[in-house]
Amino acid sequence: MENKSHAFWAGLFTIGLGVAIALVVFWFNLDRTVRVPYDLISHTNVTGLSTDADVRYRGLAVGKVQSIRFDHTHPGTIVIRILVDKNAPITRSTFGSLGLQGVTGIAFVQLDDTGADLNPVPTSAKHVAQLPMRPGLLDQLQQRGDALLDELQTVVARADAMLSEPTRTQLLATAASLQHAADAVTTLAQAATPAAAQLPSTMDALTHTLASTNALMTTLSATNGPLVSNLNKIGAAADRAGGALATMDASLQDMSTRLDYETLPRVNALATDVSGAARAFDRAANVFSTSPTSVLFGVAHTQPGPGEPGFSWPRAAGAVAPH
Repeated sequence: MENKSHAFWAGLFTIGLGVAIALVVFWFNLDRTVRVPYDLISHTNVTGLSTDADVRYRGLAVGKVQSIRFDHTHPGTIVIRILVDKNAPITRSTFGSLGLQGVTGIAFVQLDDTGADLNPVPTSAKHVAQLPMRPGLLDQLQQRGDALLDELQTVVARADAMLSEPTRTQLLATAASLQHAADAVTTLAQAATPAAAQLPSTMDALTHTLASTNALMTTLSATNGPLVSNLNKIGAAADRAGGALATMDASLQDMSTRLDYETLPRVNALATDVSGAARAFDRAANVFSTSPTSVLFGVAHTQPGPGEPGFSWPRAAGAVAPH
C-alpha cells in the first residue's frame, strides 16, 4: 500500500508541475496588445497571403491578418480583415500592399502612408474602416509585362540591326584602322627612343651653355670689363677724329654739289633713253606674240579706224546692199 501511495503522489505531482509549466508558458506568450480591425480592399491578386500573416507598418510588426474573403456586392473585390495595434498611426492616407518574405513566397501585408492626409481613421468592430490596397511589385510587373515585352522586342530588333553584316564589316574595318594607328604609334615610340635617350646629355650641354653665357654676360657688364674698356677707347678715338671729320664734311659738301649739278642730269637722260628702248622692245615682243609670222612676212596692215582714210562702217545684220 505504501508503494502505491508513493506512486500516486509522484504522478499527481508530475501532472501538476506540467500544468503549471503550461500555464506559465501561456501567460508569458499571451498577447495582451489591444488591436482594432481594418478592412483592406484589394482589386488585385493576393497570392501567398494567408490568415495569421504578419501586418507591418513600414517594416514594424503591428498586427495580424484575421480573414480573407470575397466581397459579394462587388465581384472581383477581395476584403482582407486585419487586426492592427490601436497605437499604430493609421491615417486617411494610409494604404496597404503585399510584401514577400525572402524567397519563400509567403506574403505579408505592408502598410505605408503618403502623408497627404494625416487625420486618424476611426474604426471599431461594428463600423470597420476601409483602407485601399495597392498593387505590389509582382502585380506591377504583371500589369506592365506587355509593355516590357514590347520594349524588349524593340531592343532585340535594334541589337540585331546593329550586328548586321554591314555594321560588322564597318566595325572590323574600324578595329583594323585602330590597330594600324597603334602600330604607327609603337613605331614612332621606338624611333623616338634614341632621341629620348639623348635628352639627358642634351640638357646637360644646354645647362653648360647657359652657364657659360651667363658668365660671359657678367664679364661684359662689369665696370672694369673688356666691353666698357673698349667703349671708352672708342670714345677717345672719336674725340680725336673730330677734327678730321670737319675736313671730311667740307669734302663731302663739295662732292654733293658736283653730284647734283653734273652727275644727276646725265643719269636722268640715260634713264629716259633706257625707258624708250624698253617700250620699243615691249612693242616688238607684243607683235611677235600676237603674230609670230611677222618675223618672216612682216607686220600685217591693220584695218583703218574711225576717222582714218579707208574706214567704212560695218553693215547691220539683214541689211540690203544698195544698188
